Amino acid sequence: MKTRLLLCGLGIWLGATVGLRLAGQHLLHPGNWKGTLILFAVSFPLMAWLVRRLCNRFRLPPEQWPAGAVSIALPTLLLDPFSSAFFPIVFPNISPEASGLFGGWMLWCCAGALVGGIIRPGKRS
Repeated sequence: MKTRLLLCGLGIWLGATVGLRLAGQHLLHPGNWKGTLILFAVSFPLMAWLVRRLCNRFRLPPEQWPAGAVSIALPTLLLDPFSSAFFPIVFPNISPEASGLFGGWMLWCCAGALVGGIIRPGKRS
């Protein structure tokens, strides 16, 4: 595990959680399928890009990028199940019906992060 990247992942998780607690009601609308598709379409490549940028910033050798991606995604994977289970308490400003959307979005973000760590820089398939 890459400790510095794990701490970055924890910081990202904390910042995102606070941001959703403050303004998440403007972002998560389970009945709005177009908004949901846009949110998912933006989040996946954004997370892949973020992981690649952090791996580059911390000068991780490319063969260690998958481990770096896991380190970044791990706080979300460990902590957001609790955010989902206690959704109305953690996010009182968001409709409880959005809990499934939230859980799916977090998995989608983690998938984007992992794909960002798997794609090797400078290599074409």
